[in-house]
Amino acid sequence: MLINQLMNMPTGSPQIKKVMLVGLPNTGKSQVYNNLTGDYSVVANSPLTTLETKRARCRLAEQSYEVIDSPGLHSLYNPSEEELTVRDLILSEEIDILVQCMDACRLKQSLTLTAHLLTLGIPMVISLNSMDEIARKGISIDPVALSRLLGVQVVASVAVQGQGTEELKEAISRVEAGGPEIIPCGEKIEGWLAELGSKLPVEAPYKRAISLLVLLDDPLILDYVNKMYGPAAVNDLQQQVKLIKGNLRFNIGQVINQQRSRWLDRVAEEVTHRTKPQSHGFAQEFARLSRHPVFGIPILLVFLYSMFYVVVNVANVISEWMSDVLWMPVEAKISGLIPLGFWHDFLIGDYGILSMGLANALMTVLPILSVFFLVFNIIEDIGYLPNLSVLTKRLLGKLGLSGSAIIPLVLGFGCKTVATLSTKTLKSKKEKYIAVYLIAFAIPCAAQMGLNMSILGRIGLSAFVIVFSVLFVVEILVGMALNKILTKQGQGLVFIQELTAIRLPNLKGVLKKTYYRIYWFLKESLPVFLGAALALFVIDKLGVLTATKRLLNPLIEGFLGLPSAMTDAIILCLVRHEAAAGVMINLVKKGQLDYIQCIVAVTVTTMVVPCFANIMAMAKEVGGKQTLVMIILIVMSSFAIGGALRWTLVALL
Repeated sequence: MLINQLMNMPTGSPQIKKVMLVGLPNTGKSQVYNNLTGDYSVVANSPLTTLETKRARCRLAEQSYEVIDSPGLHSLYNPSEEELTVRDLILSEEIDILVQCMDACRLKQSLTLTAHLLTLGIPMVISLNSMDEIARKGISIDPVALSRLLGVQVVASVAVQGQGTEELKEAISRVEAGGPEIIPCGEKIEGWLAELGSKLPVEAPYKRAISLLVLLDDPLILDYVNKMYGPAAVNDLQQQVKLIKGNLRFNIGQVINQQRSRWLDRVAEEVTHRTKPQSHGFAQEFARLSRHPVFGIPILLVFLYSMFYVVVNVANVISEWMSDVLWMPVEAKISGLIPLGFWHDFLIGDYGILSMGLANALMTVLPILSVFFLVFNIIEDIGYLPNLSVLTKRLLGKLGLSGSAIIPLVLGFGCKTVATLSTKTLKSKKEKYIAVYLIAFAIPCAAQMGLNMSILGRIGLSAFVIVFSVLFVVEILVGMALNKILTKQGQGLVFIQELTAIRLPNLKGVLKKTYYRIYWFLKESLPVFLGAALALFVIDKLGVLTATKRLLNPLIEGFLGLPSAMTDAIILCLVRHEAAAGVMINLVKKGQLDYIQCIVAVTVTTMVVPCFANIMAMAKEVGGKQTLVMIILIVMSSFAIGGALRWTLVALL
């Protein structure tokens, strides 16, 4: 995700206050960020949507604020890699206000994080979200009582509908200096915290939180102290902890957890009340069936077929109409004005900057992706994807796809780059390697899946079934192989999936997300389409493309049985799969790909190589050397599988 920089005031300017949004995964942080700033961060009814921080400026009551959206955070203590990023951000930047986004349906889990945040002493506001969903469950939460018990302002909200936004803005603007109430840890431990705090410089912020982390033997907090205050402060803290724990006969962490547990129970009991539940049996039953190992499969197939049907019968029709009505007259006009030759080829030839570049992007690919994104966003907003994670885990748990690695794999059907970056949540090297490899290999991202459906839909549903069955089987076999090979890379952890509520999609939110995904596609891909067309035009005129096709002819035409024009699509896969798909759609329109060739072409281009952005994400997560090995293996196996598929289909059909 891109860091959005609005206004030109420097980050450390005293006129700007920093507001940081924190909370458990999938508690509405990104939606609150959007509501406060008017900027846009992707919102989805599933965890791991936000993987990096995003910033924007806004003004509330004549005061300028920098609002920071952060990844999900469960705890300040013993954090995971992405949670450590959030903690470091809080500790290293001068955050003026913390806004904790709470899910009312997960009050106790959210309050556990609240207890940790209160130790920071930073002024806080709580956005108590999903009040509509908890009401349907027959539960009410008293925000006034919660505010009194925590010593912070609490705003009840339904963020996805914008309810509570104005109240939250007002609460932020009214926050006064001085921290909220703290949760006492007991007289003896409070004394130890004071002793440790005295070893830090007088001006040091977050003394209580740092002291508590040191006392609990957090493995990374001393690195922060060394960076901020030098080795002398680290030595003083270590010596003090050694004195404290010298003759200790009880577990400090256990005592603190017991104190907090009693506090959590008391707060939850005082603010929560039972009411008459609203009827929501269908949503719960649908969610249960979606996860069921038997009934979940036909539900998944219904979703897949629905997407396929809409792409074929709506997106393809729109694409054909735009090409015939908007582009063909323009092409005919240019052809009439410019005679055959260099400029004719440059503009509207086989590798013309207007024909292959602009028209391919806007008239062929854009309408298909627009319709597909709309359908995919609806499914995402319903909350189906987390349930699909559970279903997939049950089906593939013994095939190298076990544990928390299932979540990034499912996210890969949205964006492979984001999915690869989300593997940082995996603590097992084995699961991370398997997940990164399988995401890069045979999982099509949302854009590629939509375009594949468009291509295959032009020759029949059976082609779609064959291609995605092959991709599914390949993923299973590769997962099994990696699971056997990587026996010494560590075992996966227990799989715990936070299930979101099944709900009706928010039409406004779906349309807004579709608009931004289309906007991002145009912003990122349109220059790629134009640049790719220009590059192919140049190497074609230089004779390099013809030489390349001649060199690859035994592989492309001989082994895979594809026309030489498919070399263009395979080359474009290195840059952008959407550009390659646009070339393939045009080949299908011209009758240059028959039934078997179309199946083989889609299968190979889906697997052959991930996009450049995904390759960069792979290098970030597993290292450059491992990424290079993966890419070589993926390319080799893609062509091998494509050839085997071609000869199998020839024999059977």
